[in-house]
Amino acid sequence: QVQLVESGGGLVQPGGSLRLSCAASGFSFSDFGMSWHRQAPGKERELVASISRFGTSTTYADSVKGRFTISRANANNMVYLDMNSLKAEDTAVYYCKAIGEYIYWGQGTQVTVSS
Repeated sequence: QVQLVESGGGLVQPGGSLRLSCAASGFSFSDFGMSWHRQAPGKERELVASISRFGTSTTYADSVKGRFTISRANANNMVYLDMNSLKAEDTAVYYCKAIGEYIYWGQGTQVTVSS
């Protein structure tokens, strides 16, 4: 059974940091590119960052460049999103996505940036 389980979300003050984790199971992890997306209330889901199968290539949305870092650990079937200098506009549900022969989504984790 394919699973993507996100964790690490929560409430953080502006300027703070969070690390999101996504645990993958049920498929050959290194055969899939991975990405993080987010969806704020009333807005469409958007791509935040992506990483290639072996981590050699990454891309970021302009809004998070220089603040967020995506990484993966194929030995542990994990992908991470380190988020620094968080802003109120980063508030959203964050989703993990696997892209390969098939597309898989996680259930999401809420990130709220507020004082």
